[in-house]
Amino acid sequence: MNFSSKLIEGAVQAFATLPGIGRKTALRLVLHLVNKPVEVSEQFAEAILSMRQNIKSCDVCGNLADEPVCGICSDTRRDQGLVCVVESIRDVMAIEDTLQFRGLYHVLGGVISPLEGIGPNDLNIDALVRRAESGSIRELIMAISPTIEGETTIFYLSKLLRGKPVQISTIARGVAFGGELEYADELTLGRSIVTRIPYKMQED
Repeated sequence: MNFSSKLIEGAVQAFATLPGIGRKTALRLVLHLVNKPVEVSEQFAEAILSMRQNIKSCDVCGNLADEPVCGICSDTRRDQGLVCVVESIRDVMAIEDTLQFRGLYHVLGGVISPLEGIGPNDLNIDALVRRAESGSIRELIMAISPTIEGETTIFYLSKLLRGKPVQISTIARGVAFGGELEYADELTLGRSIVTRIPYKMQED
């Protein structure tokens, strides 16, 4: 792809670094901005820069936040004793889209995966244990993708939390084994949350 402008080429290369954006799509986005008033590009750039400079990780759950505590954790209308444990921030968004859950969340930041070098110490687990020990939580819903790594993570957490004053449940298996939670349709995901089941560890 040849460019008559180094400025256009640089902008296309920047857009093309985004996931799911190829060079043709990047060029289309750049040309769209070129054909708009300069104020549009300024607002776009300012929004991205402000987001990157000011976004925080919630001190309570690990979700994205504008303040030290995110809007979900600080919402007193939500069930403070019910916490949904998820792998990623995208999973929070997927579950919120179902409109079926009115509790809180805890974002682990991934799952235990020895092949990828991810162990318990790499995840947001210590904070989850502290929340479970606080006595303010009655149930933890393990809404983790039904993969081998996900099942390993659920087993590890359940063993770690044994004896703590919380009930542990998992989402119903309307979500196919081996699938990613964020790609489940809203109806299936919503029903899986509502029809959750107590978690029972299988030990030798």
